[in-house]
Amino acid sequence: MEELDSNGIQMELKYCERCGALWLRLRGSDLIFCPSCAVILAGIARDPRFLEHRRRSSQKAIVQPGIEETSWSEGGNA
Repeated sequence: MEELDSNGIQMELKYCERCGALWLRLRGSDLIFCPSCAVILAGIARDPRFLEHRRRSSQKAIVQPGIEETSWSEGGNA
């Protein structure tokens, strides 16, 4: 069997323990988070999962004049 090139960089496939994404890390490294999650956990960037939720909750319902909102107070038979 042929020896591996000693000047090459050896990588290993790892899954992120936060988001589950697959990524490559240096062989023998103890990193457990992908680069994206590492930046979020370090507080450098915001988590995009929560930005989308915040954007939706900050928008208020737009009610057009002359159109009534439908609501029911009692259940019925379907």
